[in-house]
Amino acid sequence: MIDRWPLVMVLSAAMSFLVTLWLVWTAGHHGTHSADHDLSGPQKFHARPVPRVGGLGLALGLLAATAWMCLDGQPEGPLAAWLLLCALPAFGSGFLEDVTKKVSAKARLYCTMAAAALAVWLMESVISRSGISALDVVIGFAPVAFVLTLVVVGGVANSVNIIDGFNGLASMCSALIFGAIAYVAMQVGDTFVLSMALACLGAILGFFVFNYPAGLIFLGDGGAYLLGFMMAELALLLVHRNEAVSPMFALLVCVYPIFETGFSMYRRKVVRKMPSMAADGIHLHSLIYRRVMRWAAGDRTPRAITRRNSMTSPYLWALCSLSVVPAVLFWRHTGLLLLFLLLFGMTYVAMYASIVRFKTPKWLVFRGGRKPRR
Repeated sequence: MIDRWPLVMVLSAAMSFLVTLWLVWTAGHHGTHSADHDLSGPQKFHARPVPRVGGLGLALGLLAATAWMCLDGQPEGPLAAWLLLCALPAFGSGFLEDVTKKVSAKARLYCTMAAAALAVWLMESVISRSGISALDVVIGFAPVAFVLTLVVVGGVANSVNIIDGFNGLASMCSALIFGAIAYVAMQVGDTFVLSMALACLGAILGFFVFNYPAGLIFLGDGGAYLLGFMMAELALLLVHRNEAVSPMFALLVCVYPIFETGFSMYRRKVVRKMPSMAADGIHLHSLIYRRVMRWAAGDRTPRAITRRNSMTSPYLWALCSLSVVPAVLFWRHTGLLLLFLLLFGMTYVAMYASIVRFKTPKWLVFRGGRKPRR
């Protein structure tokens, strides 16, 4: 299968591109139900109503790649089909929210955890080791491992939805993570994880050209939960199926969305004394938009808002790379991976603290080269 991997990615990318193109082209017909018309929320940074059903292109891209693997008689095909079947509750609940705006965050989280339970049952996708002896004793108790797996998969899926605030942010960070998973899978010869990671990468690229920089369509909850679920499952399966891969690789490669979510919950509950799941506008990406990209603060034209939105994302791509690159380089070495986890956390907190206190380093501030309109 390794010699056929480019076709898996190309098929997924082509289907995702065509479906997303159709969704953008026909937005005038389905926009009443599919577009995000609420432009006033604390995490709304777009200039006009935009379809938020980009997850459909991703799902059909993965389906096309999986169908080809099955029809071609590849041994990875049935496993890929089982994984997509497991993903249905996660994707379906998110996509239903995109269309109806009536599915609560708690219901989506429970559906994603149900998807994780299916994966444990059908694919033995369970957290079986941590690389830390004392913790492995606890994980060795099957009910603990089962519950921990559900919490981790649900948490990762929700974390991708949390960072889905700007054009290209969640999709490119996910692409970096799937690329890292694919590389390590190739190193250990895991053709199933390799093919599915590349299928996910291809589906993202087919969507990305419409999402960045113009923001013609959004991932939506369906797309974010689908990517988060696949990300968590492939990382878990890579570790579970290959003893050579440190469990800390799975944590470090996904740490940006995970840390963003955990830090946000701490900030809301402990610092601000408000519900941990309440929406607010002071995520790190929100602060970068408001305080680092301040060159367009006075220009409220749709073009300026879209440009400011899109130029926020590369800052977070760079931050995500600070975890993905060392994860790729040191995927065997638990000690080094733990060190880079600590360094990432310190970097994130230092960056957040400087921006929230209006002490943004001058080298971070981009002024755009022209004065904003009055």
